[in-house]
Amino acid sequence: MAKVLFINPIVREEDVPRHIPYGIALLAAIAMKEGHLVQVYDANAWRLPISTITEVCQADDWDAICIGGLTTSYNYIKNACKLIRQAAPNATLIAGGGFLTSMPHEIFQWLPELDVGCIGESFVTFPEVLKQIDNGNHDFSSILGVIYRDSNAKAHLTNVRPNIHDLDTLPWPAWELFPLDIYFENSASLFSEESFTSKRRMDINGSFGCGLTCKYCWHLGTTGDMLIEPNENGDNDVVFTYGRNIRYHSADYIVNMVKHLHETYQIDFAAFIDENLMTMDVASKGTWLKELCEKWIEAGLQPTCRQQGIPHDENCRGVHWNGTSHAGLHRPETLKLMHQAGCTHLVYGLESFDPKILKNLGKGSNARKNFNSIATCLESGIKPIPNIIIGFPEESFTSVRNTITALKELGITAKPHFATPYPGSEWYYQYKHSILAQYNGDLEAYIMDLGDASKITAVISHEFSALQLLGLQQIVYLKDLRLLDQSEQHWGKAQTLTQPVAVPQDAFNLKPLRQAGPLAIPVVNVEPVAIK
Repeated sequence: MAKVLFINPIVREEDVPRHIPYGIALLAAIAMKEGHLVQVYDANAWRLPISTITEVCQADDWDAICIGGLTTSYNYIKNACKLIRQAAPNATLIAGGGFLTSMPHEIFQWLPELDVGCIGESFVTFPEVLKQIDNGNHDFSSILGVIYRDSNAKAHLTNVRPNIHDLDTLPWPAWELFPLDIYFENSASLFSEESFTSKRRMDINGSFGCGLTCKYCWHLGTTGDMLIEPNENGDNDVVFTYGRNIRYHSADYIVNMVKHLHETYQIDFAAFIDENLMTMDVASKGTWLKELCEKWIEAGLQPTCRQQGIPHDENCRGVHWNGTSHAGLHRPETLKLMHQAGCTHLVYGLESFDPKILKNLGKGSNARKNFNSIATCLESGIKPIPNIIIGFPEESFTSVRNTITALKELGITAKPHFATPYPGSEWYYQYKHSILAQYNGDLEAYIMDLGDASKITAVISHEFSALQLLGLQQIVYLKDLRLLDQSEQHWGKAQTLTQPVAVPQDAFNLKPLRQAGPLAIPVVNVEPVAIK
């Protein structure tokens, strides 16, 4: 059988390693189930110099070396691929994950070291690729859901791989291949008392996909949203649609997995990394979360503090958990049952409190639902963790004021993220011309600049520049309406200044200055284009 090496790239270099790569762990388990010999080099956990990859690749005669992740890991992946090819010239280099699925032809152009890539969901595709390699056959043209190179190094994309129907057929991830102690050391988070005191947290995934059509979000073939169609050059390429294929594990699968983690690794906290738990509950007509909570309690996983109705402390036993929610889809009775079962906090993507922005966002919520969701969640005992974004295409001083006003009234302090057109999202295709203009026509430079939306990259706001958005971020964080009013007044004056401003030649005793041009704050002019 094939010798397979997985490399997990560094994620968020500015932070400590917090999350075991669920996708890699799952694919590793699938490969092991097929009889392959699998090892993992978790660069994100170890945080060693990137040159360590050379030693790892030379440690054995690998048949396949696999690397992948989100677009935000592209910098590391690019450098790693060069080292992998130099150190293991005979190994088949396989890529996968969101960074590749969102733009396969561009990635294969930028990373000539890659031999083959898995596009979209890889649960069936990946073992088929390994089977070909194990048989000594490197012709991948008959496998669905891959991009490969022909004898002339030209990249070709095969037809789309259908998603699997029953998620419960998947094995549990191969957690044992990862340095769990490193991740356990970083278990604590500030979102709730229970999560802050966690000593052994692990991520779990109960579902794939989301029924919403948020314009800033990407799904990348995991929700039935991806098609393969000819592009302008006549080559097969990815096209993302509003198609949705909602899938979720059974309550038994999830509870049995968590019980195993609790008994084997003594975890005290399980973090659901699902896109949105509430959309799954709606898809199940309100039965999924109810059954999950009931079976969580029946399995003895309910934390003793919830069981006994006492404050949480270091003597608590059981498994607390958290997840994601939606302001317009949660129900009070479901939230109360979730709290009883051990849910501590839910991340709410509120984004904005402006009616116009929310209407155009595709999230299916409104300002009233956003506002009321906080109190509804708090009443259940679960802490709501709001996510706020600024820099939307329609962003204005009025929209920012609406958000600040709501945050002040609700008592929420949040440093907002920036609206970012990640590859695979509707905004990426709509504003691609503007993105290229902002990066001097170098698309790869934009990809290398992408982070977690806490910093400015490509601006898609029609009214505000990067400079202004950086200031507005601080103003929203401070909830300072006075500063916002002053900024709007200054902005309005700047737009009306059309006459040159003369500067005295003897000012500051400097050499004569040239006459200054009109005072104006730069504004990015964005012309939307049709989504691909």
